[in-house]
Amino acid sequence: MEGLDLQQMSTMVKVIAEEKDLPEETVLEVVEMAIAAAWRRDNGDRDMNVRAVLNTKNGEATVIVSREVVEDGLAYNPATEIPESEAKGKKVGDIVEEKHKVTSFGRVASMTAKQVVVQRLREAERDAVLAAYEDKVGTVVTGTVARVEPRIVRIDIGKASGIMPKSEQIEGEYYAVGSRIKVMIKEIERNDRGAQLILTRGSAEFIEYLFRQEVPEVENGTVEIRAIAREAGKRTKIAVMSTAPGIDPVGTFVGGRGVRVQAVMNEIGDREKIDIINWSDNASEYIREALSPAEITKVEIEGKKAKVYVTEDQQSIAIGRQGQNVRLASKLTGYEIDIELAEAPKKKKRKNVEDSLLSALEESSEADEAGEDNASEEAADKAEE
Repeated sequence: MEGLDLQQMSTMVKVIAEEKDLPEETVLEVVEMAIAAAWRRDNGDRDMNVRAVLNTKNGEATVIVSREVVEDGLAYNPATEIPESEAKGKKVGDIVEEKHKVTSFGRVASMTAKQVVVQRLREAERDAVLAAYEDKVGTVVTGTVARVEPRIVRIDIGKASGIMPKSEQIEGEYYAVGSRIKVMIKEIERNDRGAQLILTRGSAEFIEYLFRQEVPEVENGTVEIRAIAREAGKRTKIAVMSTAPGIDPVGTFVGGRGVRVQAVMNEIGDREKIDIINWSDNASEYIREALSPAEITKVEIEGKKAKVYVTEDQQSIAIGRQGQNVRLASKLTGYEIDIELAEAPKKKKRKNVEDSLLSALEESSEADEAGEDNASEEAADKAEE
């Protein structure tokens, strides 16, 4: 066999597994995929369903080609299908397996096999490294910016590297190659091309993690984060509550002279505003809080929709720039919020102070005159007597 020694490959499986810190089964699977690819290159069609089995004890390999039985007379693909009349007693829909002993490969096929081994081992190695981060999903780590691309930022975090897509970045934030930044491990995304570590700074979970580091009362359970709504780089709203009487949850999260909220802002940047509000199980009250700093006149709730009435001077505050305040309040509370203009209260006509005083004086003088008239009449009556 030219260029590819199966006996040597068999003995190398254990060595490669130890060297790459991979399970032997994984390395064997990679070698078998390489043998199948090489055989397909020399003997078959790229559409063929080919798998290989390598006996690591004697270095012998068997290639198995699978084809599905199809009805006679129909057009079929000989690489993947076989007519029922040729299938030796098999029925339509069955799978026919043909076994071939592997003896030799051509030079090109040998090169193909080696390329497959190198590529697949690299992928297996990366997958193994990422698997070690499985239990770190949801935690924040410090990484180094390795490369900045138009849609993603590549970040090294120790043994592994991950990507931070545009949707997970903080809008307006600048990432310099070589700079160290905190990122949350959001998830391990798996697809046909292998596994990929997805990192985030723009998620609500990242903000929650930062507050948990700054507010020890969260860990001991005296205060809780009930909900977070975030538009990274612009604004975040956090609803908090206390589980112990006499504790101000908002004050606890803000910290003395705002030190706790400032520590979080130092990490995410001053461009992003943070509203910390009181959570309430009373929907109307909760919606009022969520729309702060706007002052609300009235809230009407029907199902998961809420009509919120505000005076004209509060309308733009309630809606916010480009609808941001009402949008985040809606996300925070889970209610679809419509801002309506409340009718201006009818002003009661105030009496002029001077008019009131004059009328009081008039009433007083009239009373005095009436009193004098009565006294004159009484005096006249007495004189007649």
